[in-house]
Amino acid sequence: MSAVDEVLERNRVYAEGFTEGGTQLATKLPLVVLTCIDARVQPSRFLGLGVGDAHVIRNAGARVTDDALRSIIISTQLLGTRECMVIHHTDCGMLTFTNDEVRAKLKAETGASADDIDFMPFTDIEASARNDIRTLRANPLLPTDLEVSAWLYDVATGRLDEVKVPD
Repeated sequence: MSAVDEVLERNRVYAEGFTEGGTQLATKLPLVVLTCIDARVQPSRFLGLGVGDAHVIRNAGARVTDDALRSIIISTQLLGTRECMVIHHTDCGMLTFTNDEVRAKLKAETGASADDIDFMPFTDIEASARNDIRTLRANPLLPTDLEVSAWLYDVATGRLDEVKVPD
C-alpha cells in the first residue's frame, strides 16, 4: 500500500465520523500560527487546537517568507486574527545545511540551478525566531495591534517555551 493509499483510507475513516462541516470561516481564537513542516511538529496536538480554532501556516523552518507573510496578512487583515505565534523547534533540519550545500546538491541531482533561491537555513534557532518576529513587526501591511511572539517547541519533551524578543 502506498503512503497516499494509506492516508486516503485514514481519511475515509475520519470522514465517516466528521461532524464539524458547519464550522465558521473566522477562527474561534484570533490566532495565526507559523510553524515548521517537520513531521514531529504537530501544532494541533501540542497547542490543543480543534477544527476552526486557528490558522496554521507551515513551511520549512517556520520562516517568515513572502508566502508565509501573504498568508499572515490575509489572516489578520481579512479574517480578523490579532495574535501571531512563530514556532521554531529543536533538532530542526534547517540547521543541517547551508544555501551553497543545498544548491550544489540540487545542481548535481537535477542539472538545474537554484542559485536564485534562498532556502533560509540558520545556525541559531532562537536568533532565527527573533529575526522572523522583527520582520513581522516591521511590516506595514500588518495591523499595528498585532501581538507577535516567538516560541521554541522541544521535539523531545513536547514543551513550548517563549523566545524573548526585545521591542
